[in-house]
This record gives sequence, structure tokens and C-alpha cells, in this order.
Amino acid sequence: MSIWTRIADVLSAAGTSIGSFLQLLGSAGAERPETSIAFTIGMVALGAKMAKADGVVTEDEITAFKQVFHIPEAELSAVARVFNMAKKDTAGFETYARQIAGLFGTDKTVLEDVIDGLFHIAKADNALHPGEHGFLAKVAEIFGFGPADFARIRARHVAVADDPYLILGVDRAKTVEEIKARYRVLVREYHPDRHIAAGVPEEMIEIATARLQTINEAYEKIMREKRA
Repeated sequence: MSIWTRIADVLSAAGTSIGSFLQLLGSAGAERPETSIAFTIGMVALGAKMAKADGVVTEDEITAFKQVFHIPEAELSAVARVFNMAKKDTAGFETYARQIAGLFGTDKTVLEDVIDGLFHIAKADNALHPGEHGFLAKVAEIFGFGPADFARIRARHVAVADDPYLILGVDRAKTVEEIKARYRVLVREYHPDRHIAAGVPEEMIEIATARLQTINEAYEKIMREKRA
């Protein structure tokens, strides 16, 4: 049974009550929260809120949403239902962000995947609007990421991505060996195989793969610079 079929089952039980929906989001307890219905529904809800953070939901943002979440044609209606509920919900995106953060405790690896996916949606119309930036910064704060961590994540997606040191989170004064050590830590932490072993949904694995590629490119750029 796919995660989207499980979502449809949950919604059938919950009806259209947003109160019941939030109660379901709060019922954590899965051994692997990244595979839980609560996490998946929370992700869809955050994606919906991200899409309208600049005041309007564009077709490009909806397309980007579908790229982050590989939705089978037969299950589009179930996902659309959650998406629309989240857009109309007056509780605000912070509620969803806290629900997701609460599932993972101090483990931030998947939470960083979530922020990467939200950036993908935000960039869909070729601009990062102030409302979207504020949304992403607040989600990162709720997830437990400080300003430096958020700057590092943002660097993978916006113009400052030209700074490979920011992407790796290292100071330019670091030695080659220190940079190599940092790079090895990042590869171990963010390698898609780790996500696969944990049973993370496919869409999160693809986000992790893209992130690792950016890290690799940043590392190679630094090494070329150091050899010059």
C-alpha cells in the first residue's frame, strides 16, 4: 500500500474536520516517523502553505509540488484534498511545522530534506519572494536550525550558492585536510543510501540525492581553488 493510499484511508476516517486532521497529525509514535502518515500529511500541508506564502498559488508552484511528491494519477484527488484543507486552514503553517518537528526530536536529517523540498516549491516561479523567505526561515527555526544552518541550506538554492564554502559550512581559512574531513562527515550524514536504509519515502530520497550532488560540486570547486 502506497503512502498516498494510506493518506486516503486516514482522510476517510477523519472526514473534512480540520480539528480531527490536526489530532491525527499529533498522534505520533511511529518507530520510523519519516514513513508515518502524520509525516506525509504534514509534508503535503507545509507544501500547500509554501505555495501560497507569497499570496498566490501559481501553476509553476503546483507543478513543483508534484515534482517533490511523486503522486500517482489515481491518488491525485486524495492529495488535493489535503492540499486544499491546508491552504484554507486558519491555524497557520507553524502548526504543521511543529507537528513534523515533534516527530523527529533531535534528528534533523529528514527535516533538512523537508526544507530543501520547500525551497524547490518556492523557486518554481523563478523568484524567492520575501513572504516565502520568511516562511522558510520560520520553518527552519521551528525545526531547530539556527541562522547559520539556514544560511547554509539557503545557499544550495539561491544566488549565494556560488559560495561553495557556505554550502559545506566551512570557513575559508580551513586547511585542505579540515575541509576534506567536513566533506566526509556531510557525505556520511546525507548520503541517499542512509535514507533508503531508513525506509524514507522515494520523494525524500530524490531530494537527498540532489542535495548530495550540490555538496559534491561545492567540494570539487573548493579543491580546484586550493590546487590553483
